[in-house]
Amino acid sequence: MTITEQAATAGAEALITPYLRALVELRGSDLHLKAGSPPRVRIDGRLRALQAPPLTPELTELMLAQVLRADLVEEFARTHEADFAHSLPGGAGRFRVNAYRQRGSVGMVLRRVAAQAVPLSALGVPPVLEQLALEHRGLLLVTGPTGSGKTTTLAGMIDHVNSVREKNIVTIEDPIEVLHTDKLSMISQREVRLDTADFTTALRAAMRQDPDVILVGEMRDQETVKAALSAAETGHFVMSTLHTIDAAETISRIIDFFPPHEQKQVRLALAGSLRGIVCQRLVPRADGQGRCVVMEVCVNTGRVADAIADPDKTHHITDLVREGGYYHMQTFDQHLVALVRDGIVTLEDAQQAASSPHDLAVELRRLGLVA
Repeated sequence: MTITEQAATAGAEALITPYLRALVELRGSDLHLKAGSPPRVRIDGRLRALQAPPLTPELTELMLAQVLRADLVEEFARTHEADFAHSLPGGAGRFRVNAYRQRGSVGMVLRRVAAQAVPLSALGVPPVLEQLALEHRGLLLVTGPTGSGKTTTLAGMIDHVNSVREKNIVTIEDPIEVLHTDKLSMISQREVRLDTADFTTALRAAMRQDPDVILVGEMRDQETVKAALSAAETGHFVMSTLHTIDAAETISRIIDFFPPHEQKQVRLALAGSLRGIVCQRLVPRADGQGRCVVMEVCVNTGRVADAIADPDKTHHITDLVREGGYYHMQTFDQHLVALVRDGIVTLEDAQQAASSPHDLAVELRRLGLVA
């Protein structure tokens, strides 16, 4: 009997469902399944083992067979990698799954995602994000490390547009995580490998779908960046993500996608089309009730555009963000100062998350918040 036949006999989702329910009940972010180790969940950034016996290679193989989409079976057999979405019955939870092989056995990491978008007002993000979400054209980037909440923020921004504007919104994701329903806007969600070949192909096709807003799940390569910039330059509003830590690094990362002889043109295109960069990190709350988001917000003013276009000025972007309060800009450390002042984050956690712990301490002392 094949693994797939064994999975069908065992009953769909019967093996993995208890662990996923535990993840939801514990309000964890990720479930880790690996042969030779008990299942582990990440709670507020810490990885904790569940009270369960170590998984066997046969069991992890069977778990994957129960949840892997039929169209990905051949791909996983060939590449030993697969990304897809999975939902518990009855809307009890939705997850982004990455399956892989390690030392010959199957491993999986399942990230819990919101089944529906959380409104920006409920996320505790700066109000300027509502303004940025309603831009008519250009490029908006949400960046941060894996697990920092980029998907949640973008879903909230899409939901804001959906709630207040009559727009045609096209999302291109790998996989689809947050499900949207039409409100004032019409939203078409396309999944890479299921609804389209790849990000670049879908972006080019989107230009013939009369879009007002295009969400690109991630800008992974030069072709995707080039297509996103082209869409932003031709009157569309494009949102996307990058795995960068702040605004200055985000600009440098985009430029570095291209060979040196193209970088000047890319700088000019980016300076003209960029609307803003939102960088985020998650920090434990002082009351122990989960984590809160800390954001650096860069709005593309004339001075920022000059710094993007001129490679000799790009390193000034952080200073421009720090001085851009009039335009609702803020650095990570400025946001952390406010969170410490309001008692939301402890001084110790703020220093661990700060871009410059020394500068953060100096500012807190200047304000009389620490001795």
